[in-house]
Amino acid sequence: MAAALLPETASRLLTPETLRTAAKQSQGIHLVPISLRRAIKRYLRDQDKTHMHRKVLLLSSSFERAKGTGVELAAAATRGALIDDPHAPVDAEQRTARWKVRSAYGDIGLQYRADETVAYVASRMPAIYAACHRVLREVRRRSPDFAPKNVLDFGAGPSSVLWAMRAVWPKSIERVNLIEPSKEMQRAGQTLLDNLKGLPLIHSYGSIQELNRSIEKHERGHDLVISSYALGEIPSLNDRITIVRQLWDLTKDVLVLLEPGTPQGSKIISQMRSYILWMEKRKCRKIEKSTCGAPSETKSIVAQEALLKNGAFVVAPCPHDGRCPLENSDKYCHFVQRLERTSTQRIFKRSKGVPLRGFEDEKFCYVALRRGKRPEEAWPLDGMKFDTLKERHAKRNPEDFIIDYDEQFPSEEDEEAVAGDEDSSVPDDSLVPYASDTQELSLFHESGAEEQDDPIRAGLGGGWGRIIYSPIRRGKQVQMDVCRSTKRDASEGAFERVIVTQSKNPALHLQARKSLWGDLWPF
Repeated sequence: MAAALLPETASRLLTPETLRTAAKQSQGIHLVPISLRRAIKRYLRDQDKTHMHRKVLLLSSSFERAKGTGVELAAAATRGALIDDPHAPVDAEQRTARWKVRSAYGDIGLQYRADETVAYVASRMPAIYAACHRVLREVRRRSPDFAPKNVLDFGAGPSSVLWAMRAVWPKSIERVNLIEPSKEMQRAGQTLLDNLKGLPLIHSYGSIQELNRSIEKHERGHDLVISSYALGEIPSLNDRITIVRQLWDLTKDVLVLLEPGTPQGSKIISQMRSYILWMEKRKCRKIEKSTCGAPSETKSIVAQEALLKNGAFVVAPCPHDGRCPLENSDKYCHFVQRLERTSTQRIFKRSKGVPLRGFEDEKFCYVALRRGKRPEEAWPLDGMKFDTLKERHAKRNPEDFIIDYDEQFPSEEDEEAVAGDEDSSVPDDSLVPYASDTQELSLFHESGAEEQDDPIRAGLGGGWGRIIYSPIRRGKQVQMDVCRSTKRDASEGAFERVIVTQSKNPALHLQARKSLWGDLWPF
C-alpha cells in the first residue's frame, strides 16, 4: 500500500547506489562569493577602521551579555515575574532597557550603533551568509517545485539573507521586503547592494506594523518568510510568540527560522516550531467540528480544503511533526557549517594569542515550515533488499579474480601510436582542463545560472531520518544518532542510536561511512 503512494519513476530512481546522493544534505567548506567579499571591502574602505579589533571584541562580548540577559529574563518569566512590571527591581529594568528596542507590539531586538554595524559586517556577515545559504539550499533540494517570488526578511541586518537567496534562487525572486529596526544596519545593507545588477524590487521597513500599513492587504502574503538570528535578541517569550504569529500570518508558503547553534537558540526554535504546529492543528480541529452537521460529501470537501490551507508540516530538519524528542534532555539539536574566512575576517578577528585558522565553523539551529499537508510517500527502503557481506562474496564470479596482464601493459603498437600523436600539432582546445583553472575562472566570471541539483532527491515523507552530531566510526561499524519518524504519517518521532555493520549490510555501511553531521538517513 505504501509503495503505491510513490510514483513508479521515483521508485525506480531510489536504488542502493542512489540513496547516498538523495541523503546528502551537508556541504563541505563554503566559499563566500567574490561579489560579496568585494562589497564588504568597498563598504569598509569608506568606514572608520580605527580600533577595529577592539570594536569586534566589544561586539562579541555584547552578544554574550545579551544572551545571558535573555536567559535570566526567561528564567524570571517562568517564575512568574513580569518583565515590564513597574514594581520589579531597578537593576532588572536597567538590564532590559540597556539593549532592547521597544515597539508597539513588544521588544524587537538589539539596537546597533555605527561602530557595531561596521564590526558586524567585517566579522559576522560572511558566517551568517554561509548558514543561510546552507538552509535555503536544503529547502530548494527538498522542495524543487518551490521557487519564491515575494520574500520577507525579518531582522534583515546588512541583508545577509538577500545575498544567500540570490545565490539559491537567482531568477525567481521578484520582490523583497526587509524589516530591520536599526537604521545603521539599513544603510549598511543599501551600501553593500550598490553596483549589483539584476536585483529584485527591494523595500525596507522598520517594523511589521509599518509593513502592514504600507502595502495592501492582498499583497501581504509572501512565498518565503525568513527570520535569521533575530528571535534570540528578544528576551520575552510572549513577544517572540507575537512576532512569530505575525510572520506566519504573512507566510503564504514557507517560513524559515534560523538561530545560533546554542542551547538557548535550539530552545527558541523548538518552542516556535511547537507553537506553529499546535496552532495549525487547532484550526483544523475547529473546522472539523464546524462541519460535523454537514452532509458527508460536503464535509469531506471542506475538510480537504481546510487541510490544504491551514495545515503545516516541517520541511527540515525534522522528519516528523510530533514533539521534539530532545526536549527536556541534556542534548540540543544544532548543525554546523564550515566556511573559509575572508580577508577582512582574518585581518580584524583576534584569536587570543593563538594563530588564526583559515576557516571557522558556524553553528546554527533552524526549522523550515510549509503550509499544507505533508505529502504521503513511500519510505526509501520499502521493497529494497540488501545482501550481507557473506551473500555478496558468494555471488562473486570466479572470472573476476583473473588478472589479464596484457591489459595492464601497453603493446608496441600502442606505444608507436602515442609517439605519433606527440609529434603532431595539438590544438589548444584539446588541452585537459584542470579543476583549479575552472575555480579561478569562476571567481572572475560568475554566472547567474542556478545550481543544477541531482534529479534524485529525498522526499518530504517520514522515511528520511536526520543525523544529529557526527557519526562515530569504529572499525567496521558506524554509530549514528538519528532523529526519525516512528509512524508512516510522520505524526510522532524518536531519537535513536543506529548501528550499521559491514558484515550485515555492506551497502548501507558504505553510505554510513560517508555520511556527515546533518545528512539524511533512510528507513
